[in-house]
Amino acid sequence: MEGGNPTQFLWREFKRTGDRALRDRLILTFAPLVKYVAGRLGRGLPAHVEEGDLVSYGLLGLIGAIERFDPERDIKFETYAIARIKGSIVDELRSMDWVPRSVRARARDIERSIGSLEAKLMRAPNDEEISAHLGISEEEFQDSLLEISRSSIAALDELWAGSGGGDPVALIDTIEDPEAPEPQSAMAHAELREALGDAIARLPEREKLVVTLYYYEELTLREIGEVLGVTESRVSQLHTKAILRLKARLAGGAPHASSDS
Repeated sequence: MEGGNPTQFLWREFKRTGDRALRDRLILTFAPLVKYVAGRLGRGLPAHVEEGDLVSYGLLGLIGAIERFDPERDIKFETYAIARIKGSIVDELRSMDWVPRSVRARARDIERSIGSLEAKLMRAPNDEEISAHLGISEEEFQDSLLEISRSSIAALDELWAGSGGGDPVALIDTIEDPEAPEPQSAMAHAELREALGDAIARLPEREKLVVTLYYYEELTLREIGEVLGVTESRVSQLHTKAILRLKARLAGGAPHASSDS
C-alpha cells in the first residue's frame, strides 16, 4: 500500500506488527463511525435504550472490523466497518430480547396478512382490508402499528437477506452503501438493491414518500410530519406499515413474499 497518509501508515504498521497501541489509534480515528451508526439506529428505539449503550455495543463491532480488515483489498474501511458496527448493535439488542413476544407476534401477524392479501388482490391492501383480515378494528390496527413502531422490528436494519458469501446483509446497507463489503457479494448486493427498489416503488404513495425521506434523505419522523402536514405519530404508523409491507415482500430475500414468513 502506497502513500504517506497517516491513516495508511497506521494500517500498514498495525497489520505488520499487531501492536495494540496502533489498534487503539485506529479505534480513535474511526470512533465517529460508531457514534453515527448508534445515532441512526437509536432514533426509533424506546427511551430506555440509551445511545451510550448502543455506542458500547458498536465499539465491539468496530474493534472486530479493525482486526479483520485487509487494507490491501479494494474495499473502503468505512463501508466494511459500518456493516460490522450495525451488526454488533443489532445482535446485542436481539440478545436482550426487550421487545415483548406479543409485539413480535402482532408484527408477524400483520406481515403475514399483508403478504396473503397482496397475493390475492395483486395490489397493496388498504388499512380496512388488513384490519378485516386480522379480525380487528381499524383503530386497533393503528394502535398496533404505534406499538410496533417503538421497537427495532419496524426498521430496515431488521430486514435481512443472505449475501453471496453466506453472511446476512441488512437491506438498509444496500441503500446506504452501494459498495459490497466483500467483492464476491457485489452481485448479491446489486440483486438486493434491485429487489428493495422494486418493493419500495410498489408501496402506496405516502408510505413510499416516508421511506424515501427517512432512509434516503435522512429526515427525522418529525421533519417528515412537517412535510406531509401530519403528526409525528401518524408518520410513525406509516413508516411501520411500510416496513411490514417490505418484510412481507422481501422475506428470505425474495422480492415477492408469500403469506408465510
